[in-house]
Amino acid sequence: MKRLAAILVIVLTGTLASAADPALLEKARAEKKAAFYANITAVEPILEAFGKAYGVSAEYTRVSTNKFVATVLTEHQAGKLLADVVQAPLPILDILKEKGVLASYRPAAMAGYPAWAARDEKIQLFGIEYVAPIYNKDLVKPADVPRKYEDLADPKWRGKIVMADPSTHATTISWLIGLKEKVFPSEEAWMAFVKGLAANQPMFVNSFGPTPAPVESGEKLIAISMPKYIITKAPAPLDWARVAQPLLGTPRAMALTAAAPHPHAARLFIDYWLSKEAMKIMAEKVGEYVLAPGVFPPIDGMDKARVEPIRELSDDEIRRWGGEFKKIFATP
Repeated sequence: MKRLAAILVIVLTGTLASAADPALLEKARAEKKAAFYANITAVEPILEAFGKAYGVSAEYTRVSTNKFVATVLTEHQAGKLLADVVQAPLPILDILKEKGVLASYRPAAMAGYPAWAARDEKIQLFGIEYVAPIYNKDLVKPADVPRKYEDLADPKWRGKIVMADPSTHATTISWLIGLKEKVFPSEEAWMAFVKGLAANQPMFVNSFGPTPAPVESGEKLIAISMPKYIITKAPAPLDWARVAQPLLGTPRAMALTAAAPHPHAARLFIDYWLSKEAMKIMAEKVGEYVLAPGVFPPIDGMDKARVEPIRELSDDEIRRWGGEFKKIFATP
């Protein structure tokens, strides 16, 4: 079986390399690498496959969502931005586009993606940073698993929830507003949910990344987090609450930088990242929800879930709602 897998890898990588534009591939190999700044995690399988396919390395630098704009703009304004390609939630890339950080590029690999993914000439949408309650399946009884978002406000979960800080984490702020606009029947019902969730005094962390650990250990029972961790944290006892409403999330996007030090390697990397082969790796090995047609993460029930993108919030909205949530979630 291992031998067969190895043969398939060789065949696949050879096919990908032959499919690449020869002139682009030659120039990319001369540049040797593409530097990749991203807020996405656990992408090493894609980077490894890219290197094997093309003989060009991808250097990954993890930048958290709440530091992304400041980090990239500081380097860009100093003329020292090392990133060839940047990946972040869509609102962040919109800010970078306005500041002149991004270059135009329209990859052919996006053929077959949803129409809304082809947003403009500088930003490529490839997935949704989907959010759902995940829980410790060894400690939460099946009858107690939340069946709708409102269940997270049940007092039985007081002190047992972990989430990214809703006063500072842009994606969590956007997710809460997405619930208001796409899920709850009225603003009054939504606010009752938010206040009920706040009354349960969730533990706050800086981003989604640290949310699974307290649930794995049993310190907390539920995380408002990402189902992808069921894959990346395996064999941790994690499962997702199959809520009846849609799963919401911020569109994930990427872009070429305007002053990319390795522009040809960067284009080759974007082409590969958006390919169905790479999106399969991302879904199957990383657990991401991607936009390539017919590709789903191997998480039970996820192929039938309704996963929808949420509206982009402006900077002013993020600041305003972050301030409101800081007051609502303040410990009594």
